Amino acid sequence: MKKTIYLLLLVVFGCSPRPGTVIAPWVPYDESAELAANAEHRNRKMRFVLIQSRVSDKNSMLASAAPQIKNFTEEDYQALMPLIFEQDIPTIQSHVMAGHLTYERLTQWYIYRIVKFETDRDKYLNAVIAINPNAVKEARRRDREARREATHLIYGMPVLLKDNINTEGMATTAGAVALQNNHPADAFITTQLKNRGAIILGKTNLTEWANFLSANSPNGYSAIGGQTLNPYGRKLFDTGGSSSGSGAAMAANFATAAVGTETSGSILSPSGKSSVVGLKPTVGFYSRSGIVPISSTYDTPGPMTRSVIDNAILLSAMTGTDLDDPITLDSPLHENYCEDVKEGTLEGLRFGVTAQFMRDSLFRLTAEKIASLGGVIVEYEPVSVPFERFSMVLGADMKADLAAYLEKHASAEITLRSVAEVREFNRQDSVNRIPYGQTIFNGMLRENLAGEELEKTKAALHESGVTYFDKPMTEHNLDAVLSVNNSSAGMAATAAYPCLTVPMGYTTAGEPVSLTFIARPFEEDKLLKMGYAFEKATKIRNAPERYR
Repeated sequence: MKKTIYLLLLVVFGCSPRPGTVIAPWVPYDESAELAANAEHRNRKMRFVLIQSRVSDKNSMLASAAPQIKNFTEEDYQALMPLIFEQDIPTIQSHVMAGHLTYERLTQWYIYRIVKFETDRDKYLNAVIAINPNAVKEARRRDREARREATHLIYGMPVLLKDNINTEGMATTAGAVALQNNHPADAFITTQLKNRGAIILGKTNLTEWANFLSANSPNGYSAIGGQTLNPYGRKLFDTGGSSSGSGAAMAANFATAAVGTETSGSILSPSGKSSVVGLKPTVGFYSRSGIVPISSTYDTPGPMTRSVIDNAILLSAMTGTDLDDPITLDSPLHENYCEDVKEGTLEGLRFGVTAQFMRDSLFRLTAEKIASLGGVIVEYEPVSVPFERFSMVLGADMKADLAAYLEKHASAEITLRSVAEVREFNRQDSVNRIPYGQTIFNGMLRENLAGEELEKTKAALHESGVTYFDKPMTEHNLDAVLSVNNSSAGMAATAAYPCLTVPMGYTTAGEPVSLTFIARPFEEDKLLKMGYAFEKATKIRNAPERYR
């Protein structure tokens, strides 16, 4: 099979009638020297066991890309760079409307860029693990239909999905060998994106099973995708997890937007580490049908983008009431986030901060900047609340929720039906399937939290989360609480409070750091306005140097 793919790539790239289109097939290499150099990394979880995947081949991705860019040259890529690179969605749409760009050429540009970097041994990120073989065909159809359609701003925009979100015509693996042949129907949010004209460009890598497989695994590792690397510092900086591929791909300009998922920090963490905008919505804002789960109590998909306005666009593009996920019945169906966000201001808004964060010089300077823009900074002592058995709740939920996904949403090729069966499958080839072990799977199968005790534990955690935020918010009349990256993600998860993280700056070593705004349930529009005002006033985000 690998030989067939290799020959196909040689035929497509090597025999193209136009010069400058040859991109060599990927050849796996000896990475032992790289691993040895990383063996003393200060972050023990970044002392990698491997970087390249042992079970999948980059050439499979390239085989999907090759026919779609066979007549797209380096000259084409460079000519279109000013119209696309680091541009927000409204700007790109304006270029299309002016006739300077088509959705087809836009899609080809992103595919070409993904191939260009993901096949460069010194720059690959393992951020994108699959490309939609029909992406350019779909973009061509968007070009034909554009004038007849009443379109959403997401129309014609290439979007990457985290590889735990079902997508027809592509595998949905959650990074796991157990789901390598899972070819399901679309998730509800995938259907919503398509119905509004988005082009599904491909799938992004992730921490396997959304970071709920092994306590020893680095952020960004999956058996299918290998180790995701941070474009701001390959093998130097953590990618965050579990939506690591979505974060790295957005930082490297591999799509107009990406979708991640979060249970506790899995959008906020990689967004912060990749200097992009990430929104963890209120649980219930979006459908979770057709998404490989951890916990139906806390899971939610969410947008990851390079700007707040793009985040607002993607946020509205996935909304909808899903009868298969009744929690969405209470979700606000709001289409105007993009327009409303432009009204954002910090003037007169009250922001809560804790002394812990104010001791950090970058955070303190940021708080001072917000104050200079008219915001009111209120320092308070955080409430001490119990936060026990959270991981046990996740394990109890995953045992039930993964079984339900495998029964209802996995394709017929997948016969595994439980966490226990997946664990046994992994044990059959532990070197390749679970090189970091599966301590979390083992632990959840030893626990028996269930029934009334489980529900009481969830209720207690929810009360703790709400108290942690609501007490200071009420006492000090706060509009939002400020945090750093995913520092408050666990409490926000249990409270079901939405969070928006926006680039705040960089350490002296160049590692990104983000400011996180936290508000009450279903106040996503409020968060976006705050984030937009902060972004507009600071313009902090810089593209990673080696990917410009």
